[in-house]
Amino acid sequence: MKKQTTYPLRLPHSIKAEVERRAKADGTSINQFVATAVAEKLAAMNTATFFAERRTRADFAAFDRLMRRKGGEPPRPDDEVG
Repeated sequence: MKKQTTYPLRLPHSIKAEVERRAKADGTSINQFVATAVAEKLAAMNTATFFAERRTRADFAAFDRLMRRKGGEPPRPDDEVG
């Protein structure tokens, strides 16, 4: 079983009302909605940190050489982004 803790959360009335509305529309509890929102925010922050750290190790000169290289095949007529 997962360990949980409680935290008294104070929200402005307008935000709480919107959370209630969204949670009801989503078919979840307010608690589940808030916990999911916090998890999503943490994931976004961790992703930003990950890419910031990766950027410091990037070799932009190597990237430029790779992008300017000769060869390869042109796109086929049915090659589409979609």
